[in-house]
Amino acid sequence: MKTQVLRKWSAWILLAFLTQAIHAQQLSVKGTIISGTDQFPIIGASIMEKGTTNGTISDLDGNFTLTVATGSILQISY
Repeated sequence: MKTQVLRKWSAWILLAFLTQAIHAQQLSVKGTIISGTDQFPIIGASIMEKGTTNGTISDLDGNFTLTVATGSILQISY
């Protein structure tokens, strides 16, 4: 009897984790960092997903691509 209950609860817990993994979708964010005054690209700007160590830097043309979780906030510094 106890093993049946344990198996049932284990199945529900596994299902809950799988459901959470499905909802944690990622998306790719692409952009260009430019200066506000003369509109030139910013080389080496830091783009970070807030609250994580996930980040990148802008290339020679100010472009970047970063894969983040849906609903993330990006922090840009130079």
